[in-house]
This record gives sequence, C-alpha cells and structure tokens, in this order.
Amino acid sequence: MRYHNITKDDMLNGEGLRVVLWVAGCSHCCSGCQNPMTWDPNGGLLFDEAAKQEIYEQLDHSYISGITFSGGDPLHHANHFDVMHFMAEIKEKYPNKTIWLYTGDSWEEIRFDPIMKYIDVLIDGEFKMEERDVTLYWKGSRNQRVIDVKKSLEQEATEVPVIYCDDYKNEGADYAANCTVSKG
Repeated sequence: MRYHNITKDDMLNGEGLRVVLWVAGCSHCCSGCQNPMTWDPNGGLLFDEAAKQEIYEQLDHSYISGITFSGGDPLHHANHFDVMHFMAEIKEKYPNKTIWLYTGDSWEEIRFDPIMKYIDVLIDGEFKMEERDVTLYWKGSRNQRVIDVKKSLEQEATEVPVIYCDDYKNEGADYAANCTVSKG
C-alpha cells in the first residue's frame, strides 16, 4: 500500500479530532475530485513501519477520536488487503477509537466485504459535481451517504443502510427524517 499524507488533528473527515490516512489508488476518478493526485496507486510513499508508528502516536492521544481512511480509495485493489489488516491491528490496539472510511463504492456493492467488521462509519458513493454541496457534514455531494456500519450490519435487511448522524446536524428535514440519532 502507498499513501500521500497523514493528517493530524483533523476535524473535517469524521467526528471529533481524527488522524487521517490518505492512501494512493482510486479507479473512480470522479470529476471534480479534491484529491486527483491520489488516483495513481503507484504514487505517494510506501506505507511502512514509520508511517504506522506515526499513526499510532496520534491514536495514543486520548483526545483523538479515531482514524479515517480516505484517499484515493482505501478499497481500491492496491489498498484493500493492507487497509483491512491495518484496521484489525487498530481495533485490537485501540478498541475505543472509531474507524471511518471513504469510498466511491456503494454500500450495496460492499456490504458483505469482510472489512466492514472493522469500520464504524462509512461514507459511500462517488463524488458527483452536479450534486456538490459544501453545507453537508463529512461528504462532498448529496448522493453520498454517511452510514452507521455496525447498526446496518445488525439489522436483517442489510441492503438498506442505517444513516449515521447526531442531534446537532443541520442537513435539512429530509436528512433528519431518515436519521438514527447516535449519542456517544
């Protein structure tokens, strides 16, 4: 796996203060993507032990809520295996930290993927410039969903995801009507 950046004390890519791993490799190549430099799976730097330790140092801080995997696409075939194993290590070492993941894939395509057992919140769907909305929390376009993976997997009809949100969100009445309130 290769990566472009590790962001510390990030407040834009998930709830609370987070560390973000920006992986290299994406096959979606969305028009208007904010990170086209991450599309090439051979770009960036090799994710090595030093990079892993840099992330662990951040996760050691009590004020860090968790890690977000973004990019690129963490589920790109060049990343999937390594991301899943790294997530397993994180869940073992930091069971109270949350894992968020951004992907251009849809929940319906990936809901049975074994990696889902490590993810707390999934932001799914390709970015669509015609649906871009800068007022949305944690996503760039209205077609994308912020999914509570644990609750979605617990229900019988896993094809219908449970939308993640908090009581302080202001994404409009339609969003709030379909929202399961999650209190930490």
